[in-house]
Amino acid sequence: MVLPGIQALFGFQLIAVFNHGFSDKLSTGQQQLHFISIILTICAVALVMSPAALHRQIDPLAVTRRFIESSTTLLLLSMVPLGLSISLELYIIAQIITGLFWLSFLAAGGVLLLFFSLWVLLPNIERRDRRSVWRHSGIAKKAEES
Repeated sequence: MVLPGIQALFGFQLIAVFNHGFSDKLSTGQQQLHFISIILTICAVALVMSPAALHRQIDPLAVTRRFIESSTTLLLLSMVPLGLSISLELYIIAQIITGLFWLSFLAAGGVLLLFFSLWVLLPNIERRDRRSVWRHSGIAKKAEES
């Protein structure tokens, strides 16, 4: 699910560089931020695609617990460069539209905070709540007994 979105972002990032207005509308610093954002997107693509490469080369006929855990870790790690990349791009766009550093910084920081909240805090809250439900329902005791 994440890969198509990252690929679309990467395509738009590449197209932007070859667009006539890229060098006219963006300062050298903004162009460099865009380049950093492209590198971050490439890192996200590499992390998201790694499980498929691992699976096909190591044991394509089995889905082991270790494979699932490593795939999950790689996918979660990909969210860091992806979130940073999107936030950098938003900063650049906000700079072009508003010309205000503080508003651009606030918008980019807000989006990064939103990603952190949804991608890190919310899952941890859900996990904590599930553990609490398990403890109160006796599921944890039954699992320990077996």
